Amino acid sequence: MELTCNDYQSKVDDWIQSFGVRYFEEKTNMLILMEEVGELSRLMSRVYGEQSFKEDPGNHKKLIEDELADVFFVLTCLCNQMDINIQEVLIKNLNKKSTRDSKRHHKNPKLR
Repeated sequence: MELTCNDYQSKVDDWIQSFGVRYFEEKTNMLILMEEVGELSRLMSRVYGEQSFKEDPGNHKKLIEDELADVFFVLTCLCNQMDINIQEVLIKNLNKKSTRDSKRHHKNPKLR
């Protein structure tokens, strides 16, 4: 099943209304977002960094995918609460970066 950002945003809202009762306050969701980013960071530091697992948890890629999806879910909740259209802001942000950084990284000797 393919979803646009707008579709996903709507599905998250439907899920909240059906299963979540209501959205948590924005500050609570921000803290939940930090928790999810922390869980992702823990995995990344063990899979790609110098940390090691106490026990191998299994499929690392699947675990990372799941944490990334959790981060995106909470970001979507925040956007829904603040009436922010994810698709619009992502397009605007990409356009901003494309204009601002059109030559920046090519000129960076550290990237060669």
